Amino acid sequence: MSNEKIARVALGNGGPEVGVQGLGCMGMSFAYGPTTDEGEARATLERALELGVTLYDTADMYGMGENEKFIAPFIQANREHVVLATKFAISPDPEDPTNTAKRVIRNEPAYIREAVEGSLRRLGVEQIDLYYMHRRNPAVPLAESVGAMAELVAEGKVKHLGLSEVTGSELREAHAVHPIAAVQSEWSLFSRDIEENVVPVARELGVALVPYSPLGRGFLTGAFANAEKELSSDDWRRTQPRFTGDNASSNVALLEPLRRIAEARGVTLAQVALAWVQQRAAVEGLTVVPIPGTRKRSRLEENVGATRVELTADELAALEPIAGKVAGDRYPDMTFTSAGRE
Repeated sequence: MSNEKIARVALGNGGPEVGVQGLGCMGMSFAYGPTTDEGEARATLERALELGVTLYDTADMYGMGENEKFIAPFIQANREHVVLATKFAISPDPEDPTNTAKRVIRNEPAYIREAVEGSLRRLGVEQIDLYYMHRRNPAVPLAESVGAMAELVAEGKVKHLGLSEVTGSELREAHAVHPIAAVQSEWSLFSRDIEENVVPVARELGVALVPYSPLGRGFLTGAFANAEKELSSDDWRRTQPRFTGDNASSNVALLEPLRRIAEARGVTLAQVALAWVQQRAAVEGLTVVPIPGTRKRSRLEENVGATRVELTADELAALEPIAGKVAGDRYPDMTFTSAGRE
C-alpha cells in the first residue's frame, strides 16, 4: 500500500481538523481477547499516523485505565500531530468497587473533575483534545454535567467536548450549554437507529458524527460467524445477542450483499462496510469520521483503503435493507445506551 494520506475534515463547527477515518484503540488492551503482540499494536498506531489517521480514541474504562496508559507513549511522542479523544462516565460501582463486572454511569460534576485528572495523569498530557461523556445518566441534569465539562475547557484541561450514546434532544440541550464538536454512537450496516433523530440534529447544529463499531465489532468483515464457538473465552463479543445462537445464524446470511459487492469490486467485506459508513457524510450532509479498531497494520491499511471506495447507487440500494433485518439487540443490557430515551 502507498503512503498516500487520507483526506482531512473539520470535526464539527469549530472542532479540530482530523483524517476522515480515525482509530479506535479499545481492542489493544480491552474487550476483544488478549493482545498477544504489543509491538505490532504499537506499530499500528505509528502506521496509522503515516497514513493520515490523526484521531485516536480511547476511554478511561477500557481496561480500567490500561488503554490510556498503553497509547500514552505514542500520544506523547506525536502530541502536535494527533487529536486525542478519551471519555468518562462508565465506572465501577462505588459501593462494590472490586466487582469489575458491575458498572454504573456517573455524570455528576465532582466525578467528572476526578475522571479528567485521572485521564490526564495516565495519558501524560496537559490537555485532552476531545473529551466525551461516554454514557448519559438521566438522574443527573444534563446542564450540570455539560457545565462541568465546559469548566474544564475554560481551565485548559480539555479543548473540545463530545457526547456518546445520546438522543437528539439531549444533543440539542447540551449544545445550548456549550458547543459540542462530536457525537459518538454506533453506526453501521447493522445499526442505523441514530438516523431518525440524532443525525438530523447533528446536521442542524454542525456537530460531527463519530461512528464506533462501524464494522459491527468484526462481524461485518466475516471474521467470525458465531462468537461463542469461535472467539476466546475472555472476548466480550461472546456476551452480545447479535453474535450468538440463532441470532448469529440469521445475521450471517445478511452479509451476502456485501460479499457480492466485494467480489465484483475486488475489495474486502470490511472495505464495503466501511465505505458505506464513510459515504453517510455525503448521504446525510454532515461530517462523519468512523473509528474502526484494530491492532494489526494489515487491517489498518485495509480499513484506510475503504476511504477511497465509492459505492454506486445500485450498491447502496442493495445494502439498504440489511439493518432492518438484524436479529438481536446491540448489547445484552440496552439501558447502557440511548435506546428508550428518544
